[in-house]
Amino acid sequence: MIESEPAARRTACKALATIAACDEAASLDEGLAALDHRDPDLLVLGLDSAGGTPEEAIDLIRFTGYEGPILATSARLSLGLAVETMRAGASDVAAVPLSPAEWARRATRLMAEERPALKPVAQEARSLTDFEGFIGASPAMRELYEQIRRVAPSRAPVFVTGESGTGKEVTAQAIHGRSGRTRDRFVAINCGAIPKDLMESEIFGHVKGAFTGATEDRPGAAELADGGTLFLDEICEMDLALQTKLLRFIQTGEVRRVGDTKLRKVDVRFVCATNRDPLADVAAGRFREDLYYRLCVLPLHLPPLRKRGDDVVALAEAFLARFSAEEGRHFRGFDAAALSIVSGFAWPGNVRQLQNVIRRLVVMHDGDRVTAAMLPLALAHGSQPLEAPSAPAAPATTLTTAPRIEPFWVQEKRIIEEALAAFDGNLSRAAAALEISPSTIYRKREAWARDGLAAAG
Repeated sequence: MIESEPAARRTACKALATIAACDEAASLDEGLAALDHRDPDLLVLGLDSAGGTPEEAIDLIRFTGYEGPILATSARLSLGLAVETMRAGASDVAAVPLSPAEWARRATRLMAEERPALKPVAQEARSLTDFEGFIGASPAMRELYEQIRRVAPSRAPVFVTGESGTGKEVTAQAIHGRSGRTRDRFVAINCGAIPKDLMESEIFGHVKGAFTGATEDRPGAAELADGGTLFLDEICEMDLALQTKLLRFIQTGEVRRVGDTKLRKVDVRFVCATNRDPLADVAAGRFREDLYYRLCVLPLHLPPLRKRGDDVVALAEAFLARFSAEEGRHFRGFDAAALSIVSGFAWPGNVRQLQNVIRRLVVMHDGDRVTAAMLPLALAHGSQPLEAPSAPAAPATTLTTAPRIEPFWVQEKRIIEEALAAFDGNLSRAAAALEISPSTIYRKREAWARDGLAAAG
């Protein structure tokens, strides 16, 4: 039960306690923190206590991984608010106060509904290739898989960041594959690969005669993705003028083909990606701030290959098997020296670079095992431990001012508080800027508050 008004919260929990144990949370922040370590059969959300829109509150709840029913309540319920709340994903909406019998009736009905069947995480982690085409079982990738599971069913836009070659399109396809949307309606557009003067037509389509070469009516990517997912790769490369039109599309759900007067209604899930720092582009005026915050509702960051441990070897062996079969070669693995080079290289081009290296050596060589001599010399010369310890500094011979060293938690708290201040206390925007989940901020703030109370006591 998430409700800020103490009397209403006590009355509701007393009624609900007749059918099940009822835990109380006095704010959305407190409720989200509780969901990090609890999985209730029903969540009651007091809309008047949540702040923001119903969609924002419910998206934050779903982002914690809670998949169960949500009963939304309000003392100021209107038809418009009820419709908005149901569209946002609530299971039921009720005007409060309710009688004890009505509380019990609604809760009993909602808790009896079945949750969507989910594949057990442990079962999925046992196989390196069971998760939507990904290869890898490192902690960084398991965390990514869990984030994809959580965000996929939502209607909210996803903003994927990461270095080139880390698998942003694979991530977008995984989100689409688990979204429940039409499987064949995944449409990808690379905003950096299409000339600026053709980009509007690519996204929104055009009518015959709209410009030189427009010999027929043609739907754009937005219409082709209707009912599915529109993936905009390298979104930060988009021209500012087109960003304005994209923002209007997101706000209204309507597109107008180039040269047409007719508006067409479409329903797409937006997934965007970039290998740049989007906030730096916003600060430099190259990317609209309002568009960024419309798109960056659910941020995902992809780890570089050098941070994925043994995934490098798993990927190299998978690529070797695939390309050997395609090219009619007979490779069955790597010898010890080759494996040491592959696992020790930093791979600045990430998975794409590794894939290209393995494909090239399969085409150019043959044998049972890949040897060090078959690998490019640059790999051998650049191979070194990824976390090589630095040499100890020589003792100082002159008096210097010692650097100020703070505990890690103090620095972490200051960074989070500065982000919250920069966004006027908006937790979801601060989390997006820091590239962490909102629940992480809630959990840490709750811990700091507990520690402060303990110290005061």
